[in-house]
Amino acid sequence: MYYRRLGRLGHMSSVVMYGAAALGSVSQEKADASIAHALEHGVNHFDTAASYGEAEVRMGASMARLKRERGDEIFLATKTGERSRDKARAQIERSLQRLQVERLDLIQLHAVGDLAELDKATGPGGALEAAIAARDEGLVRAIGITGHGHQAPAVHLEALRRFPFDAVLTPYNFVLYANADYRRDFDALAAACAERDVALRVIKAVARGPWPAGAPRRYTTWYEPHDEQAQIDKAVWFALSRPEITAIAGPGDVGLLPKVIDAVERLETLDAARTEALLATAGAYASPFGAF
Repeated sequence: MYYRRLGRLGHMSSVVMYGAAALGSVSQEKADASIAHALEHGVNHFDTAASYGEAEVRMGASMARLKRERGDEIFLATKTGERSRDKARAQIERSLQRLQVERLDLIQLHAVGDLAELDKATGPGGALEAAIAARDEGLVRAIGITGHGHQAPAVHLEALRRFPFDAVLTPYNFVLYANADYRRDFDALAAACAERDVALRVIKAVARGPWPAGAPRRYTTWYEPHDEQAQIDKAVWFALSRPEITAIAGPGDVGLLPKVIDAVERLETLDAARTEALLATAGAYASPFGAF
């Protein structure tokens, strides 16, 4: 496993985050086995959300033990999708109970992918106020923001102008980056994160595109993922070739996570020629969010 510093938080994070959306609808036995596999391969960064079905419950027993035994070595993040202060506060307290911990390393304002949602979350009486209060009370250590969609990088850059978030979780893969507008917005966000020492983490690194209409969904991801090891290698190596990116989220399927970990354990930094060659193939795939 490789590790990178999570910005000013200082935590040396595995470059693979355990994306707990994968646990939303699996049995406790499968969840325990998947978490154990991740730990055996050096994963120390776990990211979940209140909205991921039973994911927080499935993680709870493991997180209580890991935090007790390994303390701050294990980084635990969750998310609130509520937009009001009071509802977000209630959700944060519920997450602490479900995860069986007394403190979260990171609470994130979830699914903030456009300016209207950002206004709700950061405005008077918004969820950001609940996150700040939880931080000030010692219930959480840090505050972050996440989002989906083609506007996400630009929206997250605006979020950093409004509040000194400690971490950003935004979409990034070679298909998205092949689009000139998306590239401009992502590069601007990456530069701001580097300047402000904000942890830049990314989602959808191994997304192939939306599920084709009528096609069977072989995985628990809401998008169609790459599942061949060679293509996963390229997608993972592309994302992690940028030093500003501190971690990528594993896909939301327990069966695919080992392939992503395998790609990281053989990590190669793509040079300019290999990067451009990969970007040239983007037309064979699609954005997970649909047409630009």
